[in-house]
Parts: sequence; structure tokens; C-alpha cells
Amino acid sequence: MQNHDLAGYTVAVPESRELDVFVAMLERRGARALRCPLVAIKDAPDPAPVLQWIAWFCQGPCDDLILLTGEGLRRLLACIDQHAPHQREPFLARLAAVRTITRGPKPGRVLRTLGLKADCIADSPTTQGVISTLQREDLQGRIMGVQLYGSEVNQPLQDFLAAAGATLHTVAPYVYADAIEQAQVIELIDHIARREVDAIAFTSMAQVQRLFRVARDSERESPLQEGLRAIAVAAVGPVVADSLREHGCQVDAMPGESFFLKPMTGALAELLAQQRGALSDDDATMPPAEAHDPGQS
Repeated sequence: MQNHDLAGYTVAVPESRELDVFVAMLERRGARALRCPLVAIKDAPDPAPVLQWIAWFCQGPCDDLILLTGEGLRRLLACIDQHAPHQREPFLARLAAVRTITRGPKPGRVLRTLGLKADCIADSPTTQGVISTLQREDLQGRIMGVQLYGSEVNQPLQDFLAAAGATLHTVAPYVYADAIEQAQVIELIDHIARREVDAIAFTSMAQVQRLFRVARDSERESPLQEGLRAIAVAAVGPVVADSLREHGCQVDAMPGESFFLKPMTGALAELLAQQRGALSDDDATMPPAEAHDPGQS
């Protein structure tokens, strides 16, 4: 039996990698999904630095490996399969031997597909969560691999680890690139500004950054911010939520614990159902003529 608790709502979907999966979740609940993939995830344009890091990791000097994203581990494995298949078994052996520290649940899911599990999960799925977790430990002299989030250098994490006495070896196995053309992003901004969507659901910081970058370049930042204040804004997790707040945007719906598409869909549906219920209650308290007069604004 289908759940139609989003019937009548239009939800903008900036997701790209799991776009069809996310749209199906929304449509099963009765929503109309507006597809607008803002960013694409691609392999690092030059595989040489990634392969150099993989060779270093396989040689054995690494004590700890920090995995910031599940996508990063998938891309490392894909790079090995494409360019250095002879390194796969040594890589998996080292992955099993080192202590793995994950920022959130997604790297852990990828590890489980390899028959492994994270040794340490951050207190919260953010950079600060990783830092606060590692602050309880003596890192002096530790040799640490750090898989970065896209090409973001994550200076706060690198500064903390260096100050704690660790030696760092970072790797950036993927990058974010523009997906839809700028004209289509402008069209999305105009839809939001005109309140032609009821909600938008962000699944990565890169989506937020590109939307506001195009808004700034096209002199639409104020209409975008005003439009976002008038619709429901959902974030898949704290990293995305923090990015939205940095751009002056409220976050109306976010999963409480499990930061994946299905819990976010549920959180958004719950929010919109509450809003719909509140509107129904308001109508019920109006005088009959006021509640049903289509001429009323």
C-alpha cells in the first residue's frame, strides 16, 4: 500500500548520484519531484596522486585511516580496479590491519561490503565530531591517512592533527563538478523565488555551494534567500545543514540520527504533514465565509 502523505507537494531534488532512488522515494509518497541535479561526482582528474597515496598506504606505515565519506572509499577501490588491480589485495589487507575512523555511517556501510567494520565512529558525522573524538587520544607520532571530502582540504582537521603530533597523508579520490547547465540552475532559483516548489532537499554541501554561487553570479541571491525562507528546506545531515546556515538559510527538516535519503524523506514528510495540519486547524477556526471564500487572500 502506497503512502501518499506528500500528495500535492512539489519537491526540488538537487541530488545526482542517487537521483532516481530519491525521486522514487518521494513519488511513492505522492510528491511531484522536480529533478535538478546541481553537481556531479567524478574521479580525480589526475589519478597519479591517488595511485601514489594507494602505494604508500599498501606499504604499511599507516597507523590510522580517517574516512570522511563512503564515496571516497568507493572511488579509491575504483581507482585501484582501473589503474592498479594488482594493488587490490594489498589495499584490502592494509584496510583490515589499520585502525579505521569514520566521520559518519556511510563509510561504515562501504566497509561492511568488504567484510570489515569501522574501529572508531565519530561522535557526530562532522569534522568537529571527528576532532572531538580524537581529542581523547594521544596522537603523538601517529601516522594517519586522511581521505578528504571531494577536493576540500579540510584545514580544521589537518590543523588539529598536526598540532596533536600526527603525521598526515591526505588523498582526494574524487571531485565535484557542475551537472546541469547554469541556465537550468537559474531556472530552479526562479522556481524557488516564485514559490513554485513547496520544498527542496539537499544531500551534499556541494549542492548548496553551487546553488548560492549561481545565485550570486546571476544577481539572484536575495530572491533565492527569500524564496527559501518561504518553503520547506531539508538537509540530509549536519554537514549540509551547517552549509545552509552559513548561507543564511534555515533548516526545517533533518533526520535525527540516520543521515540517509529514506530518513530525510520521512522527516520532510512529517514536517509538511504538520504544516498541512496547522493550515487545516486555521481553516477550522475561521468563520465559514472566510474559510471558503476564494476571493480571500
